[in-house]
Order: sequence, then structure tokens, then C-alpha cells
Amino acid sequence: MAQKPWLGACRPAGVREDVGDYHKPLFSILDDSIRDYPDAVFTIFQGAGRTYRQVGDSVDRLANFLASRGIEKGDRCAVFLPNIPHFPEAYYGILKAGAVTVTCNPLYTASELNYQLKDCGAKAVFVMDHPVFYPLACKAIQDTDVETVVVCNIKSYLPKVKAILGGLLGKLPKADSHQSGHFMWDDALASAKPQPPDVDIDPQKDLGLIIYTGGTTGVPKGAALTHASLLHNVKASYEWVRLPPSEGAALEPIRKGGAHTFIGVLPWYHSFGMTLCLNQTVISGNRVVCIPDPRAGKPPFTEVLASIEKYKVTILTAVPTIYSAFITHPLTDKFDLTSIQGCGSGGAPIPVEVIKQFEQKTGAVIFEGYGLSETGPVVCINPTTKETRRIGSVGQPVPGTEVAILDLDTGLEEQPLGADAEIAVHGPQVMQGYWNRPDADDEVFRTIDGKRYFLTGDIGHLDADGYLFITDRKKDLILVGGFNAYPREIEETLYEHPKVANAAVVGIPDPKSGEAVKAFIQLKPGQEATEQEIKDFCAERLAGYKRPKMIEFREELPTSVVGKVLRRVLRDEERAKYK
Repeated sequence: MAQKPWLGACRPAGVREDVGDYHKPLFSILDDSIRDYPDAVFTIFQGAGRTYRQVGDSVDRLANFLASRGIEKGDRCAVFLPNIPHFPEAYYGILKAGAVTVTCNPLYTASELNYQLKDCGAKAVFVMDHPVFYPLACKAIQDTDVETVVVCNIKSYLPKVKAILGGLLGKLPKADSHQSGHFMWDDALASAKPQPPDVDIDPQKDLGLIIYTGGTTGVPKGAALTHASLLHNVKASYEWVRLPPSEGAALEPIRKGGAHTFIGVLPWYHSFGMTLCLNQTVISGNRVVCIPDPRAGKPPFTEVLASIEKYKVTILTAVPTIYSAFITHPLTDKFDLTSIQGCGSGGAPIPVEVIKQFEQKTGAVIFEGYGLSETGPVVCINPTTKETRRIGSVGQPVPGTEVAILDLDTGLEEQPLGADAEIAVHGPQVMQGYWNRPDADDEVFRTIDGKRYFLTGDIGHLDADGYLFITDRKKDLILVGGFNAYPREIEETLYEHPKVANAAVVGIPDPKSGEAVKAFIQLKPGQEATEQEIKDFCAERLAGYKRPKMIEFREELPTSVVGKVLRRVLRDEERAKYK
């Protein structure tokens, strides 16, 4: 592709065109931080901190344990855990054993988990000692290749006083009983030496991760990513994000060795939370607050606010619904959130009004980005200052990444700047392919000028400075009487209404126009509104074909586990009515 407008004058100062030295195993970033910051705190959980040295010891022991259980290079090991301190130790321990980490949504049903374990051929599973998670996992491993189950109890990772009191009062989560042959986490580590096996890993070819997509079309597919793909994406993201070390100071990369505190609001099994929270913490030698359940507290989300104040969190990565929760939470003003400096947003478009209100409350800056599980996930990030970011854009391609806008029919013809068509991505972070799905690979990959591009299924355009603007998903496009109505644009308008907390727009069958726009709205707490009120609001701001013909108010909108509003669920509900 000839066009690379993102390398022009608007590129953030100091950011390299590409990053080098990524042809290493992903766990090398952990080894580096253990070497450089052994006594710096890595994970914080319920007030207890674990240093890089302590985590490194557990990772090496776990790798040794897995090898003793017959886990070999290339074998798949599943991590079925929320954001507890066992997660990064299992994640990196699997990699050090030469195996492939497969992250699993802890909210899966037994059948969903069973499908994923079968599909990837997992030989081991890590599961939380919990009255729901553990028995569900026991059911899910039936008729799979799983031979090793490691049960993770949180007691030994709590402060001593909490562990003792929790044990005495019976407040610590644990399963009613454990099956014979399953290993308790503490016992597995105690039985092994802190000596990982000597495994020859080819970072360019050997997989480090299989991460399953949401399955918006058919059954979920496993995106298979190599060590080099993952490491490049971590390094490229770190290279891009620049923050001032103090107010008014010049921008610089995220400081290392305990200078920053991340907060694990997003689940680490998901590529967004994994790369931009967990792995960014590791590469910078900083600390992260483990949040197993972001909705914890009364009212929900209160414990997240309390943790930000208590641990003086400086870096937050979240989806728009979480930022919306900040500004609509009735207790937000009771907590000091001014420690937050940089906030990454992705997973869905963030409404302009949410950005404005969040930044007013915290003084932080939100920089929106874009990516997919298949791309590690990061493709683009906005510059990290209010002066250089472009609201409404998802930013410019990170180092080593190329974005092309290709025609919707063949995916082979590059479109001119400013023209909307399908977004395609080329770069080291792009997946090797879908696990055991060459048919699916054929659908999403195109080779142009000798470069392999991944077709994202998203519609958008590049401006003259190389900023990417997402117009919509191909399948979300609403055709109203031959006109293209983009849900994002309509949702942005709805978010401007002072009573609206969340909004989603889908197309519904219409005998006159083919499709019509229907809006689903969740109002802010204590607010009331009528359908006509919303329609009148839209009539002043949107062309006729874009205006919602129907409006439905709901107590809450369906969201994914990372808080992304699921238009497809609403769309499927509507289409089922017309069958």
C-alpha cells in the first residue's frame, strides 16, 4: 500500500516508526522486570502485595510442575479465572513451560467452556476454588483431553489477618469439596522446584496464546497468536503511550519500576485487559490492582472507586460503559479520583459527552484506541494529550502497523483517503490464523503487494493525517430507503441527551423503507423520559432517515463481559419477532 499518512507531521513526537527486539518469548518481559525490579510490587489483592521476585518464583515453579505432569511444548493449558493474583502466575507459568495459554471467560456456562476446551484440545485447566466456578469446570472437562486441574484458593494471597478471619468466619470462597486427583495451587507450587524446563521457543512460529472471539457470527473461533505477535503489540503500545511525569512537564513513556499503578477493571482473559493492563504493567515493572468483580460494592462499582482512591491509581484502561458508570455513579464525588493520569478506551465508540464529563470529574485525559482479538489487540491509539487527540477518531496506527481501507466487495482495492470502506490491518501483531479453521482464514485474509492483510469487518476511513475513523460494523449498517444509517452516529446524538446513560441502535424490518431505526435507551438513575421527548430531541439533530422510528426504554442494556453494549443481541431479539 502506498499511503502512510500517519507518518506525517501529526505523529506524536518521539514515537518510533517501528519497535525492534520483539523476536523473544513473551515471558521475557516478566524476566526483565524480575531482574530490574525484584522487590517492586507487581500484584495487589485485597491489600496484599506480591513482588516481582515472589511472582517469578511461583511462575518458575508452576512451569516445572506442568512439565512434571507431561505438559510439553505446544500443549494447550486453559486459564478459567477472574482477575485474581493467580492469573498472571498461571499465564506466564504456562508460557515458560513452552505451552500455549488459552484464556477462558469465567462467566461461561459449562457447555460453553466444554466447547472451548474441546476445540483447543486443552490438557490442563486452572480454576478458582469457588462454589460456582469449580463445579462448573468439573462438569465442563468431561469428554475432553484435560488431565490436570489446578484449583486456585485465594487464602494464601490475602493479608494474614484477612485470611485468618475469613477462614474462621467461613467468608472465603471455596468449593464444597474437591475431586480426587485435582491439585490445589499451593500444593502444586510446593511440590515443584523454581526451575522451568529448558524449552526451545521460536517466537515467530510458536503460539503463546489462543484467545476466543465473541462468536458474533457462528460459534466462537480461537485467534492463534505467536509469542512475537504478542510481544510486538505490548512493545508497540508501550512505545505509543506518553504521559507527563508531572503537571506541565514534557511527555515521556510510562515510567518504570513502581512509578505507576494500573487497575484491573477489564478482565485479563480478554485481549484488551490482557495487553493494555496486565502485560503493560509487566513490561513497565509497575503494579496492578486485581479486581475480580468490577460490580462489587453497594451500589455496584463502589469498590472500584474505593480502590482508585486507596491505591492512587494512575492508569486506567476501560470500555465506554465503565467510563459512563464513573460519571453516573451516585457516590463518585465522595472519592478522590485525581490520581488518574491516563485513560485508554476501546471495545466500542465512546460518546463525546462521556469523555467530557469524565475528564471534568477526574482531570485525566481519555485517549481512544481500536483493535481486535485477532490483532493482539491494538491497531490504533489516539495521541495521549487533549491537544493532539482527535475526538471521534480511534487514532493512528501504532508502530509497525499499517491500515488500509479496502473495497467492500473483494477486499483487494485500496480506497482513497476520506472514503468509507472496510478496514484492513497488516503488522506483526496480526494473528497466525484461527485455530483449526483454515476456511475462516480464507475469508478474512488478503495478500496485497506481498503483504498479508486482515479484514476486520469494520467500516471506516483514514483522514489526511492518518487518523482512523470507525463508521460502523458491516453487519450493523442500517439501510433506510437506500440511505446508509450508521448506528454509531445516531447513538452519539442520543448520548447528548442529559437523561440518557446508555444507548444502542439497530435496524428493524420496515415495509416501506426496508429497514427502520430502533433505539434502546437506558436512562440515568432517577430520570424519566417519554418516547416523544427523545424523538423530538433527535428531530432537531438528525436527518429524517436517521431518526429512530421506535424507542424502547430498558432498565439496562445487554453487555459483553467487558461492558460492550451488544447490538447483536438486541438485533436478534427484534428479528425474532418478525419470523
